[in-house]
Amino acid sequence: MVDKIVKTKWTINILILVSACLAIYFGMYNEGNLFKIFKPLTTILVITLLFFTPKKSNVQLGRMVTIALVFCLLGDILLLFKDYFLLGLVAFLVAHVLFTVSFVLYKGFYKNWISFLLLFGIAGALFIWLRPGLGDLLLPVFIYVLVITFMAWQGVGLYFREMNNAHAWMAMGVLFFMFSDTLLAIAKFKTPFYLSGALILATYWMSISFIANATRGIILSGDQ
Repeated sequence: MVDKIVKTKWTINILILVSACLAIYFGMYNEGNLFKIFKPLTTILVITLLFFTPKKSNVQLGRMVTIALVFCLLGDILLLFKDYFLLGLVAFLVAHVLFTVSFVLYKGFYKNWISFLLLFGIAGALFIWLRPGLGDLLLPVFIYVLVITFMAWQGVGLYFREMNNAHAWMAMGVLFFMFSDTLLAIAKFKTPFYLSGALILATYWMSISFIANATRGIILSGDQ
């Protein structure tokens, strides 16, 4: 049974890697139709990591993270169309709120103020730097920055309280999510940079894969 669970995990992760590489390749070489297939497919594969996880414990955490990932998928689809950028932003905003709530319900509210000052200091400096180019999106982006930074703070807090591999992956996942969104904000509101699209997608799929694998590990470990 254990061997089957491990094999399923690695099979899905390899499929995620292959699909992500294909999506990035098709995105770089303007194969629009294929990109529109493989971009959502990659996120769907990430979601399946939790669908194929035996529910030993922390069912609520698994359920809420899965729903959050579904909103990430919705955001992926909406961002395929330039006219739906704001709706895509809202979908990811909901995802970050759900991630945050799942972390707080799982281990309680995290109150380390050193990590708070560090994360919010970085986010605040970035927002001030980007502010001249935000235009009408100033308020939505400000709210988004607050929410994702709060999510990262609570996600990192899981590791500081439970210093094991699953929680380390969770911390890396939320930090990569913040980093990916930072790259997206720079490319959209400041200036596009070399391989920006590839780097944004790569760090995004790393982030949600880490979060999904971490959640899977927590569920299977029976940690409370």
